[in-house]
Amino acid sequence: MLAAYGGVFIAGSLLWGMAADGFRPDRWDVAGALVALVGVALIMYGPR
Repeated sequence: MLAAYGGVFIAGSLLWGMAADGFRPDRWDVAGALVALVGVALIMYGPR
């Protein structure tokens, strides 16, 4: 379950950077965050 938290942390870090620092993520930042969130979905909702 800690891996799922890590994926959410990655996406949250990008959002925080955008809100707090004016960071503009490029397509690779967004793609990496999406890959991490897909991993979160697999961990949380995959068949057991």
